[in-house]
Amino acid sequence: MSYTVFVDGQEGTTGLRIHELLAARRDIEVLRIAPDRRKDTAERARLLNAADVAFLCLPDAAAREAAALVTNPRTCIVDASTAHRVHGDWVFGLPELVGEQRERIRGSKRISNPGCHSTAFILLIRPLVDAGVIDPGAALTATSITGYSGGGRKLIERYEVNPLPGVLTSPRPYGLTLSHKHVPEMTLHGGLGRTPVFMPVVSNFYKGLALSVPLHFSECAARVDGTSIHQALVARYASERFVKVMPLSDLHGLDQGYFDVQACNDTNRCELFVFAHESAAILMARLDNLGKGASGAAIQAMNVHLGLDEGLGLRA
Repeated sequence: MSYTVFVDGQEGTTGLRIHELLAARRDIEVLRIAPDRRKDTAERARLLNAADVAFLCLPDAAAREAAALVTNPRTCIVDASTAHRVHGDWVFGLPELVGEQRERIRGSKRISNPGCHSTAFILLIRPLVDAGVIDPGAALTATSITGYSGGGRKLIERYEVNPLPGVLTSPRPYGLTLSHKHVPEMTLHGGLGRTPVFMPVVSNFYKGLALSVPLHFSECAARVDGTSIHQALVARYASERFVKVMPLSDLHGLDQGYFDVQACNDTNRCELFVFAHESAAILMARLDNLGKGASGAAIQAMNVHLGLDEGLGLRA
């Protein structure tokens, strides 16, 4: 059986990557809009309603407007923007979130695609909250370093087309208003009752992401150590093909003590790490911000919704 797909916002970073991932799929027919009609509302509405699955790769306001154009009850929307990630009528498109999440994705026609930073954070933290290791009211902090592709076309152009000498050669923290757009979904879908303090950092490489959460055992909900935290993650993801829990405090996987942020690039894989000491640990998650952090995740959610092998067209 074949399915029709339309990408609204096909020229953006996420949309282009979705097209690349679907190019080799014989079971998918991609509907395309003529370049001169990309802002033609009537033509966009026609294609959105002609599709089995419509991906919205648009800014938040435009994504809301596009979703309102869909009147065909058969069309499933996968929204890659931030617009609907904490909306009660939309299902969060992270199959590994909880045991029943795949069934929710299969049954919904409105799926919100998770953000890259929040995917890494949630996959680390939610199992520990559910297992009673971390109290939902814990004061958590997180830092995430990512490639500049996460900022979309304008930031890519700033790094690649018109870089200012000496300005873009080092990591640059941002989101210093403490209101990064991924924080609401990190809080809600992380199972937290208290907003984490989150600082993202963009650096001068194209893609790749590593998020870290420092954790003092004395502040955990239960009496824990590195082993019990690691075991909770192993138990939660034992049967997941796209989430891999790495060995506890494994320094052999480092390059002379340094962590490779880009080791999951060009995959849909997220790797989780626990680096533990006597009284504390650093929890880390690594993924491709354009893969499991964006386009790969959208394809995975589509596969789940359509009842297909969820790894179809994706590399673990």
